[in-house]
Amino acid sequence: MPTANVNGVQLFYELSGTGEIPLILVHGSWASHHIWDLVVPRLAESFRVLAYDRRGHSESQRPTGQGSVREDVADLAALIEHLGLAPAWVAGNSFGASITLRLAGERPELFRGLIGHEPPLFSLLADDPAFAPLLEEVGRRIGAVVERIASGDHAAAAEQFVETVALGPGTWVQLPPDFQQTLIENAPTFLDEARDPEQLAFDLAWITAFPRPSLLTTGDQSPPTFAPVVVKLADVLPNVEVVTFPGTGHIPHVTHADAYVEAIMAFIRKNPT
Repeated sequence: MPTANVNGVQLFYELSGTGEIPLILVHGSWASHHIWDLVVPRLAESFRVLAYDRRGHSESQRPTGQGSVREDVADLAALIEHLGLAPAWVAGNSFGASITLRLAGERPELFRGLIGHEPPLFSLLADDPAFAPLLEEVGRRIGAVVERIASGDHAAAAEQFVETVALGPGTWVQLPPDFQQTLIENAPTFLDEARDPEQLAFDLAWITAFPRPSLLTTGDQSPPTFAPVVVKLADVLPNVEVVTFPGTGHIPHVTHADAYVEAIMAFIRKNPT
C-alpha cells in the first residue's frame, strides 16, 4: 500500500491518472479516501488525482493524544510537497473543505485553485442572532453524538450523526454496508476533532487575498447551516463562483457523482492555470 511519512504520521494515499494537472481530494469527518470512489475514475481521465486517508482515518495512522485541525492542514501541505504535486487543484468536502480553505490562506503557492463543498465553519455565523437557535440545535445534536462515541457505542454514534447532523432521517439504511463500517471505525477520530477548540473556527481575513480561482458548492437538500457559511466565504474570496446542486445534500460526490464531476470539470476549464 502506498504510504507517505509526513509530520511523523503514516498517511495512506492513492494516485490515479496520468494527466499533467494534479487534483487532490480531501475527505470529511468519519470518512476515508473511498468516499471519492465514484468520481475518481472520471476525474482521472483528465487529471492526476490524489485521494488519501487523513490522519486517524481508516488506513492512515491514528496518533495518540489530542489532535487538531492545524495538523490536518500541515499534513495536506506536506503530502502535496512530498509527492511533488504543487501547484494543484484541491477539492475538499465538509471538514475536508475547512482544511482546504485554511491551507489556501496559509500556503496559496501550493494551489492552482480550490473547490470546497459545505465546510462546517459555523463560527462564521455566531455573530448573527438569526442563526442562534439553529446553531444551538446543531451543537446539541453534535454533543449527543460525541457523548455516544465517548461511551464506546460507535455504531449508534455513527448512525446518529448521519441521521441527525449530516444527511437526515432515514439515510443510514441507504448507505452501503462497507461505508457504514468505515464511519463506525472512524468514530474515535470525530471525537478527537470535536475536542479540538479550533475545529469550527475560521477568520475570513485568512482568505481575502487568495489569488487563485475558487469554486464553492452546496446542495439544496443539505442542512440549513451550510449555505449561509458558503455565502460568508464567497463574500470575501476575490475570484469565486458558487454552484448549488439541485436535489443534492452534503455528499454530492456520492449521491450525484456525475453532476459533481461536471461542475469541477467545467470550472477548471474556465480557469486554466
